Amino acid sequence: MSTRQQSARTRIRRLAIGRLISITGGAAAYTALNFTVWDRTHSPSMQALSLLLTFGVAGLLGSFAGALGDRFDRRKVMIWSEAISASFFVAMVFAHAPTTLILLAFGSAIAELPFFSASRAAIPNLVASEDEISWANGLVTMGVHAGIAVGPVLGGVLLIPFGASGVFALNAVTFGVSLVLTLTVHGNFQEDRTTARAASTHDDAGILAGLAFLWHERVLRRLAIAWFVFVLGMGMSMVADAPLAESFGTRSIGFALLITCWGTGSVLGAACGRFMKARTEPVWLAIASFGIAAAAFGVGWAPAFPVALVCLLIMGTSDGITMVAESGIMQRRTPDLLRSRTMAAFDAVLSCGLAIAYILAGPVLRAVGPQPVYRIGGLTALIAALTLSPLIRLRHEPEIEAEGEDDDVHEMPPRFTSADSMDGEPVGVLSATSDRPSV
Repeated sequence: MSTRQQSARTRIRRLAIGRLISITGGAAAYTALNFTVWDRTHSPSMQALSLLLTFGVAGLLGSFAGALGDRFDRRKVMIWSEAISASFFVAMVFAHAPTTLILLAFGSAIAELPFFSASRAAIPNLVASEDEISWANGLVTMGVHAGIAVGPVLGGVLLIPFGASGVFALNAVTFGVSLVLTLTVHGNFQEDRTTARAASTHDDAGILAGLAFLWHERVLRRLAIAWFVFVLGMGMSMVADAPLAESFGTRSIGFALLITCWGTGSVLGAACGRFMKARTEPVWLAIASFGIAAAAFGVGWAPAFPVALVCLLIMGTSDGITMVAESGIMQRRTPDLLRSRTMAAFDAVLSCGLAIAYILAGPVLRAVGPQPVYRIGGLTALIAALTLSPLIRLRHEPEIEAEGEDDDVHEMPPRFTSADSMDGEPVGVLSATSDRPSV
């Protein structure tokens, strides 16, 4: 491995470690928030409001947040995003009223959005070569899901001796640590905007340009539609986890085990995803999406609690694989000028579906019970998998070596373009011609 490649991998590793630390603290803080809101109000409506504002509705503003990563220096956007998010949690240390806590958490969730879209959009520019995109996505996704798996447990443990304020303070510190790590990452987080705009044939003006590109690029549109359908059912299953554990007589311990099994599986899946290549990403995306559907049906018909745990481990593994594959496909198909906004628009679509799922979850859960809710999730996951299956054809796309590549590949990343059709024309292939949009 060359010095340049080691430098590129160091950049990605620092981003992944920062995500691990920040997500762990965030997951702990949101666990403390939801418990505190319930403990102080015993109101399902307040609990639903907390989930909606922190995990659902906030993401709908992603298109606006994504514009920051495309219009300004992405590294600076990431740093300011973390700093502002930390300030909201510092304020939460001194707040007590549940409504105030929820509103501050909502502000933090919004402040984090630019970081998510900018950091994902920057990855193709930070790696040493196009072949390392899946590796980088896998490593960062591992950090995210490891934080999701560990954070809730950490939040629950620390809540007893330190209270919610102590957990909020810890999360502010984790944001600070992540910010410092981001400051140590040096490299090109994006292409030169003047040069890219001159070479691009895309209309990159406007906050909603990413949403427009997402809709007009057929592969990305298929991804968005499939996952929107997916979260309508699987989002409800998230609300069903606690009642599911209770139905098996395992209560809080069972609930923690459900989250742990899914989180552990997602880390394993992300680790597997690190070995994907551009040609294999669509194949693994389709296979793993069927794995999620099968696992959801398994939970829905599980005769015993250990069976449900195994199914959730499989579901998490499949989910981790799909997230790595999906990120690589989106990054390769989106011009750098639009990448932050396109990824933010994709997240906004999913957030919309998640918000609908949260609203429907209560009535549906009361009507049919937790295991049937998982069967509904399995059905929507199956529809999503069938929708994604045609993307397997993308493995046959031709790759053309770019002419006159600079030896310093991380300074000038591979150029990609996207076509309007998967039928006959290459979509998102490495471009060697100057008349195609360059990123």
